[in-house]
Amino acid sequence: MSTGTKVQPRLLFADAKGTIYDDPDLLLLCRRGDELALPRPQDLTPLPEGSDVFLLPGRRAVGMDPETGQALALEENAVAAFVCPAHTVTGVAAYATDAGAPRLPLMAYAAVGFAEGRFWVCAKKVDEDRRQVFSGIPQERIAQGARNLLVKFPKNRLVAHLGRCALTYCCPAAKNLALGRFEAPLPTAQACNARCLGCISHQPEDSGFPAPQGRIAFRPSPAEVVEVMAEHARRERRCPVYSFGQGCEGEPLTEARTIAEAVARFRAGGGRGTVNVNTNASLPEAMEPLARAGVDSIRVSMNSADPGLYAAYYRPQGYAGLEAVRQTVEQAKVHGLFVSLNLLFFPGVTDTEAELDRLAAWCQELRVDFVQLRNLNLDPELYLELAAPFVSGPSMGLANFKKRLKKTCPDLGFGYFNPYLGDRKAPQGPEAP
Repeated sequence: MSTGTKVQPRLLFADAKGTIYDDPDLLLLCRRGDELALPRPQDLTPLPEGSDVFLLPGRRAVGMDPETGQALALEENAVAAFVCPAHTVTGVAAYATDAGAPRLPLMAYAAVGFAEGRFWVCAKKVDEDRRQVFSGIPQERIAQGARNLLVKFPKNRLVAHLGRCALTYCCPAAKNLALGRFEAPLPTAQACNARCLGCISHQPEDSGFPAPQGRIAFRPSPAEVVEVMAEHARRERRCPVYSFGQGCEGEPLTEARTIAEAVARFRAGGGRGTVNVNTNASLPEAMEPLARAGVDSIRVSMNSADPGLYAAYYRPQGYAGLEAVRQTVEQAKVHGLFVSLNLLFFPGVTDTEAELDRLAAWCQELRVDFVQLRNLNLDPELYLELAAPFVSGPSMGLANFKKRLKKTCPDLGFGYFNPYLGDRKAPQGPEAP
């Protein structure tokens, strides 16, 4: 195999104390849908800085015997990697699950092995933007930035909330706000009109895994939102981005009125930069007032362009599923908004022939501008069970998936983060025909 150099990573496993070893006799296997296979050469990357390697409880490591080609399960714990932002997983960790094993928490589980003195992971970098790289930045600098905001805006509840996000949950977006750089988070919504299986801010008690973040417990006033936006604009002068729709809230379109008022005030005061809404795109009627207020872009969360698989994961409870999403994107384009897809990528599901065909047609018909290749964070077996009635066929791999989607939609951009769009003038009505 070749990734610029020939490398065949060996299997990793962990003992009961959590110490990680590489197996001298077995090769790394990865899972792509129902398939267990050696990683493709183009799917491997040296483990990037900021990633984590951890053991999987109740799951035994599975590797390949190179002499027989057989997959063999060890008695020791399986190991996986949670790869740092800007990277998309190309192969999931291979393991055998014991009876009674707990559900895995809401992370992505990349296959990881060892060769040539370093770790190799099944993931590829899809964005060169360094907005969530914090290496070399002391934690105290982040903490001091958060404290400074609290002192400057002592009555602003949104500042207090985001301070907790930065210091308690280590949220990258909140840490960037504290540092005054890149993209400012603007959570606004307590409620949601979906019950996403992998929601990171709300989980029912019987889900088997906790929500890793707390959801905002109040509705910020437009004045509180504008204070945060104006302060971020003052500090980040190169490429300011402001994003509604964060992991610590529900669906921002349910607070479209608050958002529109805040953005309109910000723009009226000379506020510059890219204003974005991360959304499930459930409410088409929200697009016109948001565009008029000065919103530039929306990022639409999707796991599939198949209505059945979409509904199985998002579990809409206040909108008409993927059809409402389509109508929202249509309205966004009518009113001049830049449209990204927050595509929740899962190897062996997203990159199958039927899924690619549906997504390519969807992007082409709706003139989607950009695809953010994010990882679907969920227990792999739970998602594969969910997807089984809707998906079949082999995985083509991330590289081929991107290449073929780009061929169908030549103007489509790819990345991981919300792009800075410059100082675009807010549209005042539908695009001219």
